[in-house]
Amino acid sequence: MKLRLTLATAGVAAALVLAGCTATSSGTSNTVADPKISAEIEAGIASLADQVLSKGPNGEDPSPANAADLSAAEIEQVKALKLTAAIVMHYGGNDWSTAQIDGLKSEFANLGIDVAAVTDANFDPAKQVSDLETVLSLKPDIIVSIPTDPVATADAYRKAAAAGVHLVFMDNVPAGFVGGTDYVSMVSADNYGNGVASAYLMAKALNGAGTIGVIYHESDFFVTTQRYEGFKATIKKSFPDIKIVEKKGIAGPDFAGDAQGVASAMLTKHPTLDGIWAVWDVPAEGVMAAARAAGRLDLKIATQDLGKNVAVALAKNELIIGLGAQRPFDQGSIEARLAAASFIGKKVPPYVALAALPVEHDNVLDAWKQVYHADAPASVSSVFTK
Repeated sequence: MKLRLTLATAGVAAALVLAGCTATSSGTSNTVADPKISAEIEAGIASLADQVLSKGPNGEDPSPANAADLSAAEIEQVKALKLTAAIVMHYGGNDWSTAQIDGLKSEFANLGIDVAAVTDANFDPAKQVSDLETVLSLKPDIIVSIPTDPVATADAYRKAAAAGVHLVFMDNVPAGFVGGTDYVSMVSADNYGNGVASAYLMAKALNGAGTIGVIYHESDFFVTTQRYEGFKATIKKSFPDIKIVEKKGIAGPDFAGDAQGVASAMLTKHPTLDGIWAVWDVPAEGVMAAARAAGRLDLKIATQDLGKNVAVALAKNELIIGLGAQRPFDQGSIEARLAAASFIGKKVPPYVALAALPVEHDNVLDAWKQVYHADAPASVSSVFTK
C-alpha cells in the first residue's frame, strides 16, 4: 500500500521539543530532538487524526463510523424482530478482545438483541471451526467474528452464511469472501495508520537515527500485516537513518513467550540495538521481559493496542515509548449496529474503519478513556509520572 501522508502541515511549529529517550539505569529521560525531525514527526502524527490510510480486505475505501448510525425509529424496528447473536472470537482474555465483547454486548442490549454465546478459539483454527458448528446449533440470526485463519475457517463461515446467518467481521475476513455478498460488513481500526503512528513515535524516541529490530505476526492475518507494512514503509520513506537490522515473525499462540525469545536473541546478536517494534501489545510484553532480563531498560519499544501492561509501562515512562491504539469498544458497538441495520433493509457499507490513535506517555490516561470508555484503572493512573 502506498503511504499517503502529508508531512508539511500548517501550524506545526518547527521548534517543538520531543520527548526522546536516552539510556538510564531506571528507564528513560528526555532529550531535545533535532527541530527539523521534530516538525516532521509532529506533522505526521497530527495528520492521522482526520484520515484513514487502510483499505478494506478487498481494496474497499473506508466508510466512517457514523455510517452505522440508526435512528430511534430504526432501533424500534430492530427490537421488534427479537434477534439473537453469537460472538465467535479468535482468542480472548486480552484487553482488546474484552473491550470488543463489551462494546458488542452493550450495543446488542440497546438494540434488544440477545447474545446467545461467546466463544474463544485460543488462536486455534480447528477450535474455531468447532465453535462455529456449536454456535450454529443455537440458530443465531447474527454472528460477529474474527477468523483465526482466513483459509482454514472459510468453509465453516460459508456454512453459516448458507444457513441464513448475517455475518459481520472484526479486522479479518475469510478467504474468498466479498463484503455485501458473503458477509454484511467488516469493521476495523486504521491498522496501516496505527503502524504509521508507531513508526513516528519510534522515530521520536530515537531522534530520527538508530538501529531497531521488528517482530511481526507470521500469519495470513489482514490487519497485523497492515500495521507491519505501515511501520516499515514509514521508517523506510521518512527516516533513512533508522536501520531495521533484523525482522522475525512469531505465530503464537504464546505470543508473549515467543516474542520474549525472539527479542532476547536480537539483543544478544545486536548488543547496541536501540529499539524493537512489536506487532501488538501482548508480544510487546514479551519484549519488555527480554529487555529487563538483559538489563536493557534503555531499549525503546513501540507497538500497537493499548493493553493494561503496556499502559502501565507508558505511565511509568519505562521501555514502551509509544503505540498506535485501536478503539475496540467503539468497533464492537459499530459491528452490532451494522448487523442490525442489515435486517431492516438499510444500506450497509462493506468496510468501516476508525482513525488511528497515537498514544505516548503524556496522553496515555486520556487515550485509555477514549479506547475503553472508562477512566484508567488505578494500576495505570497511580504510577503515572509527571
